[in-house]
Amino acid sequence: MTDITPLLRDRWSPRGYDPAHTLSPEDAKLLLEAARWAPSAMNLQPWRFIVALRADAVRTRLDRFVAGHSDWALDASALVVNICRSGDDQLGVAHYDLGDAVAHMCIEAEALGVHARQFISFDRQGLSREFGITAPWTAVTMTAIGRPAAGLEPSGRERVDVSELLWKDI
Repeated sequence: MTDITPLLRDRWSPRGYDPAHTLSPEDAKLLLEAARWAPSAMNLQPWRFIVALRADAVRTRLDRFVAGHSDWALDASALVVNICRSGDDQLGVAHYDLGDAVAHMCIEAEALGVHARQFISFDRQGLSREFGITAPWTAVTMTAIGRPAAGLEPSGRERVDVSELLWKDI
């Protein structure tokens, strides 16, 4: 693992954020720019995002939909709703493409010195009503972005051995 780029090697997903840290609007634009350059099947780019920075009007509307096991995300500097257009996806890869765009955003976050953690525990129906997200668009995940809370450190990232990634029945 030591031979891969430090942006990937050192990436981790904190489950707690510094409630005083602020992400600048310029950095938020860089995160979107990184997502914009993600590859997508037939260049459809089936993703859209709602970016909510701490204390802005969008964040005020968004916070109430973070629920369940994700209340830790409310301390993040930014919350991003990751939205996918899949109704006209004849190839069936729109969610995959959205994931790639979000991965690009997460790596850009690392380059900016902050961390990102995706989560799925939020009120999708309420959020979709509030922000007018209708078919073929779907809010799939959210991403919390910011600096880790004081005292949080990566506790080791376990992954299967690289040899297990190869399909053996060929």
